[in-house]
Amino acid sequence: MPLINWKTLRKSFCYAGCGMRYAFKNEQSFRFQVFASVIVLILMFLFPLSAWERIVVILLIFMVLILELINTTFEKIVDILKPRVHFYAEVIKDLMAAVVLIASVGALVIGLYIFLPHFF
Repeated sequence: MPLINWKTLRKSFCYAGCGMRYAFKNEQSFRFQVFASVIVLILMFLFPLSAWERIVVILLIFMVLILELINTTFEKIVDILKPRVHFYAEVIKDLMAAVVLIASVGALVIGLYIFLPHFF
């Protein structure tokens, strides 16, 4: 048996691509975060950031996008199980949105700390 089944691996990447397309097409906040990420990446290459600053920026971008995808996943699962009927369904969705909000605000604060000195 081969170490890597290339056909299965290719399918896995296709499924991941479908998930990304779904999120981009159907989730406004994901589209906004991707747009903001592109702007931040452009700024990252325009300013002379240190290697550790670049690493932090990239990690923050990935963290926020991953949490948004997890949030979308939880929303879809909750919709299947208890579509806004049960009080906890709404609470779960609100909590996940709060997670993304906190991560986004944290990323913004750290991003401002890194980028603001380059503007002045």
